[in-house]
Amino acid sequence: QVQLVESGGGLVQAGGSLRLSCAASGRTFGSDAMGWFRQAPGKEREFVAAISWNGDNSYYQDSMGDRFTISRDNTKNTVYLQINSLKPEDTAVYYCAAKTDSGAGYAWVDLYTHWGQGTQVTVSS
Repeated sequence: QVQLVESGGGLVQAGGSLRLSCAASGRTFGSDAMGWFRQAPGKEREFVAAISWNGDNSYYQDSMGDRFTISRDNTKNTVYLQINSLKPEDTAVYYCAAKTDSGAGYAWVDLYTHWGQGTQVTVSS
């Protein structure tokens, strides 16, 4: 049984920071690429960041700037998303996802096979 559980979301003022966590169980976490996506009300789910199985390579949505940092700790089966200088437009449900690391397709939502339930991030102005 594969399970991804996100945590760390909440209500924060613009300019603040959050660190989201995603704990994985029941799967070979150490061989999976992990991604973070987000979905705002009325919008499609969009790619935020991804990281390769060993953490050597990370990928980001260019339009979001450098406010996001993805990292992972394979000893804890956990992936993180640090978000700094939060903006109201960052308000969304944030999801983590896993896929077999093939060396490509990190931003493609359809390639991810396992998803968490999401954590709400709300940024007030």
